[in-house]
Amino acid sequence: METTRGAERQRTAAETRRRELLEAADRVVLRDGPQASMNAIAAEAGITKPILYRHFGDKGGLYRALAKRHTDALLSALRAALDAPAERRARVEATLDTYLAAIEARPQVYRFLMHPADGAADSATSAEAASPEQGFDVGRHSAPLLRRLGEELGQVIVERVDLGPDGEQMARIWGHGIVGMMHAAGDWWLADRPCSREQLVRSLADLLWGRLAEAGDRDVKGGPGF
Repeated sequence: METTRGAERQRTAAETRRRELLEAADRVVLRDGPQASMNAIAAEAGITKPILYRHFGDKGGLYRALAKRHTDALLSALRAALDAPAERRARVEATLDTYLAAIEARPQVYRFLMHPADGAADSATSAEAASPEQGFDVGRHSAPLLRRLGEELGQVIVERVDLGPDGEQMARIWGHGIVGMMHAAGDWWLADRPCSREQLVRSLADLLWGRLAEAGDRDVKGGPGF
C-alpha cells in the first residue's frame, strides 16, 4: 500500500513539474515565437537544458506537448461556439471567429506551432543551424495538429448534421476541408491583415453556407444541431 502511495505521489509530482515546464515554455514562446530555444526555456524554468531534455526528449517532444496543450484549449472553445444556443449561421460564424480570435490573440504561439522554423536561419550561426534544436520539419510536426483538428470537427459534424447515407464520409471531408480553409485563410490574414476579422468571418461563412443551410439537424441531446 505504501509503495502504491509513493508511486502515486511521484506521478503527481512529475505531472506538476511537467505542467510548470510547459508554462515556462509558453512564456518564452509568447516572447520569442518560432525562435524560442531550449536554452531560453530552460533558463525561464530555472533548470539546466539536460533536465528539460529528460522531460521532453528534444525540441520536437516539447513542441508536441505544447501543440496538444493549445489544441485541447482551441477544440474546447470551438465546441463551445458550435453548441451555443443560437441559429446555425450564427454558430458557423462564431466558430470561425473563435479560431481567428485565438490566432490573433497569441500570434507568436501560432507561428511557433505552424511555422516553427521561421527565423531560425536568420538568428542562428551555421553551426547552430545544423543542430537539431534550431527548427525542424514544419510539415512533420504541424500536419498532425491540423489532422487532429480536421478529425475532431468531422466528428462534430457527423453527430449534428444529417448528410444522408454517406454522411460520415462527407462529414470527415468537410471537417478537414473547413480546417484547411481556416488555416490557409487565417495564415494569410494574420500576416497581411487585408481586411477586418469580421469581414473575413462573413466571407468564409458565405463560402460554407450552401449545403450547410440545406442539411437537417440530427437529434442531439443537451444541445443544438450544427
